[in-house]
Amino acid sequence: MDKARLRAIGDQAIPIIGGMASQNVMNLVDTAMIGGLGKAPLAAVGIASFTNFLAQAFLTGLGSGVQAMAARRVGEGRTDDTAAPLHGGLFISLAIGMPISLVLAFLAPRIFPLMLKDQAVIAIAVPYFQVRVIAAAAVGMNFCFRGYYSGVNKSRLYMGTLVPMHIFNMALSWTLIHGAFGMPQLGATGSAWGTTIATYLGTITYAVLGFRHARTGGFLQARPTPAMIKQVLRLSFPTGMQQVFFAGGMTVLFGIVGAIGTAELAAASVLINVTLVGILPGLGLGIAGASLVGQALGRKDIEDARRWGWDVTRVAIVVLAMLGLPMLVAPGAILGVFVHDPTTLAVAQGPLRIVGGFLFLDAVGLVLQMALLGAGDAKRVALVAVGLQWLVFLPVAWLIGPKLGLGLTAVWVAQAVYRAVQAVIFVGMWRGDRWTKLKV
Repeated sequence: MDKARLRAIGDQAIPIIGGMASQNVMNLVDTAMIGGLGKAPLAAVGIASFTNFLAQAFLTGLGSGVQAMAARRVGEGRTDDTAAPLHGGLFISLAIGMPISLVLAFLAPRIFPLMLKDQAVIAIAVPYFQVRVIAAAAVGMNFCFRGYYSGVNKSRLYMGTLVPMHIFNMALSWTLIHGAFGMPQLGATGSAWGTTIATYLGTITYAVLGFRHARTGGFLQARPTPAMIKQVLRLSFPTGMQQVFFAGGMTVLFGIVGAIGTAELAAASVLINVTLVGILPGLGLGIAGASLVGQALGRKDIEDARRWGWDVTRVAIVVLAMLGLPMLVAPGAILGVFVHDPTTLAVAQGPLRIVGGFLFLDAVGLVLQMALLGAGDAKRVALVAVGLQWLVFLPVAWLIGPKLGLGLTAVWVAQAVYRAVQAVIFVGMWRGDRWTKLKV
């Protein structure tokens, strides 16, 4: 890989990774603050967060459709029409997000007793989820804006928005958790309010940036047409459903782990957030790769698009291997920042070592998955990801966890193997030619 291509990857990826790093820091600080409240709040926030992720998952998939279409138009030289898919994504986010918020907030007291037996955990999880889910429409719109800015090579706006938003989120969450400065002491629910308010402020900020930086692309200069809404849905639907099934699978996984024990459930909550420190930079590189692939395909340069997929994968392997090393070597030191219960700490160390050892393989799957999405190959990506998770991993996790009693470490081994197999399949798909013939 020459220096020019490495520089192009860095220009695209570094702002995105910086923004995602701020997301990681926010998640970890939030986990540390909740962890100080005890084992039950930590477990409750973990399962409520993934249930919220499930509720909003389809909307997050809109960002990939908007990005693929915007990047392709940049490559085609149609820069005055790049905001048209953004309009479609924003409309869909509002039309779907608002009803989701109202219905699920009302049903929350009935949903969580179906997943949990510990009444102390349920009592915390329900109000936390109700507050988080009212931000569904804003989450969808934020992903659409991020997809647009990534697709048109303005990912620096992404970082410039996320960092102050996350700082505000952490400050407000800490204030409301502990009741500082005369504010009410809300415990774990205070963290939910901090995140929800910061999410809506992020949407407002993205819109203001749109008036400044996206008017040349047609931002808010025309209503979204039915044809454009249909096209955004066509591209986003497979990814959105993949996200729904992935989030649903993670929620089921939390239920499986909860059947093993409350300490294991609390450990899983921390493990997921710590793992994101490694995964999200890889995802950030993948998002950059998706834009580079889409723009190359817009220029009708298929071989250049293929090279971008491999080049970004090489960079991601190095980055994620370095991030995985501390998890492999010193899991106790990392987990001790967030976990104060000795039983939970002991349970979590083995799984974190597994995460660290397999993280470099996850880099391959993350980048090539996003590259395929950038090419518009969302259907096949969704079939692979959903099939492996639901038909292979989750049944195996139930068998070796609650059924055979092999514990949390065995479940995490199964998860690492399934992610490695997924990466190998995406390598085979990228070597093929089907993704080169798709129209976006």
